[in-house]
Amino acid sequence: MSNNIINKLNSFTQHLFGQLIFALILGAIQVFAFAPFEQWWVLYPSLIGFFLLLQQVQKSTQRYFLISFTFSISMFIATIHWIYVSMDLFGGMPTIVSALLIVIFCAYLALFPTIALWASTRFLNLSNATRYLLLIPVFWLISDWLRGYILTGFPWAYLGYSHADTPLVGFAPILGVQGITLAIMVICGALTLLMQKQRIVLNISLICGLLITGYILQKQQYNELQPEIMVSLVQGNIDQNDKWKSDQLYPSLFKYLDLSETGLDIQPELIIWPESAIAALEIDMQRFLQPLSINLAEKNKTLITGIIGYKSASDEYHNTIIALGKLPLGQGYSLTGKNRYQKHQLLPIGEFVPFEDLLRPLAPYFNLPMSSFQRGDEIQPNLQSGQTTLASALCYEIAFPELLRKNIAEKTGMLLTLSNDAWFGDSIGPDQHLQIARMRAIEFARPLLRSTNNGVTAIFDAYGNELGRLPSNTADVLSKKVQPAFGNTPYQTYGSSPLYLYCLLILIGIFFHSKKVNIPKLLKTRESASR
Repeated sequence: MSNNIINKLNSFTQHLFGQLIFALILGAIQVFAFAPFEQWWVLYPSLIGFFLLLQQVQKSTQRYFLISFTFSISMFIATIHWIYVSMDLFGGMPTIVSALLIVIFCAYLALFPTIALWASTRFLNLSNATRYLLLIPVFWLISDWLRGYILTGFPWAYLGYSHADTPLVGFAPILGVQGITLAIMVICGALTLLMQKQRIVLNISLICGLLITGYILQKQQYNELQPEIMVSLVQGNIDQNDKWKSDQLYPSLFKYLDLSETGLDIQPELIIWPESAIAALEIDMQRFLQPLSINLAEKNKTLITGIIGYKSASDEYHNTIIALGKLPLGQGYSLTGKNRYQKHQLLPIGEFVPFEDLLRPLAPYFNLPMSSFQRGDEIQPNLQSGQTTLASALCYEIAFPELLRKNIAEKTGMLLTLSNDAWFGDSIGPDQHLQIARMRAIEFARPLLRSTNNGVTAIFDAYGNELGRLPSNTADVLSKKVQPAFGNTPYQTYGSSPLYLYCLLILIGIFFHSKKVNIPKLLKTRESASR
């Protein structure tokens, strides 16, 4: 029976139509590896099946590119289709236009892995072991890095995010999430070779070695835990359609204040409100902020909240986090105080509009509220509360580990990310966003506080274990005792430099190996010609 099925599959994939259908399916199922499904094992049949499929089309360069592109665009459409929700609910675009824009965006993203896979065929004299275990994983990493950098970058859905609950997560504090991605790609290559009964001992040893190493690394201690503090994260669940209406400003603020007061019996030391919880300019809210800060200081509490910063001298707007209440001496709240964070990695369209003179007139989607922010500095001081220090990332920024790494010091106690995923409704986007945030806690061995407007609000400890979360689309407060952590992980110290070096050495080795293989062939050709 099994041989009969395999024969039918081989027959089906001998033709272009069958290859395209198979590539579509293999790419689309990758979405189930990520949150909220979290079936990490799905990546293995997806990638192994795709590698085997590519072996049937390697003789045709154009078809190889087409099949790789089909696999990649299917992968991205299935994984990030939720971006459509913001266009549909808040963008004012016709459905067909919104869908077309998503396809175009995914087609752009798909070019990166497609070119990586296509480039791996340009080295003609490599063995299958070298191709699957070294070349393809390295090219895949390079394509991911480029995707996360070009045109401000979109570093979403890296394969490593799916493996936070596997032994491979031990590589995260050493090499970051892309260290896990590299291990996944190597294991997929080894399993592909095993299915073809090639280099059996080598591949089994490699797979076992990666799993055992990951498990051992997972048990390592990289930090020193500090005295615990009580933290309360407030989820206001403010309707996104009403959030920016002027007559809803104070009803929203009173809601946040009431929710913050519901935990009086808990007595939190640190209260967190989400991104732009105060949907107004900071300069216009001084009559509210100054008395609130004094009142909080008298109660020995600190409030950290999102707000819109404005510099009148330069007419600049910033997506900002400020701290109120009990603060270190000399760090008290003021409009010009330095105890604040201004978002650096802005979200295209949502926070700034590229080519705005051209795009803004086209549709309401390019005129979303507060879509004209300026960047804050790449490196900024940690927020100082009365209890600990916090390295901040606003919303989309949490997907940029190298940016966060530059802002973490040995005495940084916690990671803080404020967000507003109400733009994406009940889609899978907020769950993926939370999964990405969790990986930052693991990479830097710091507890992470994630406060959002409508979900998913959650707290993770310094090992990436979830301490609690709030249901989406509910107004509630999450209060937990959290231990700040000091120290440095290897990834915090060296970043992606070891991976860059690894990729460089592999490419240099393959280059010289190809030259070494080609020289004898060239000599034989010349000898034959001379005769």
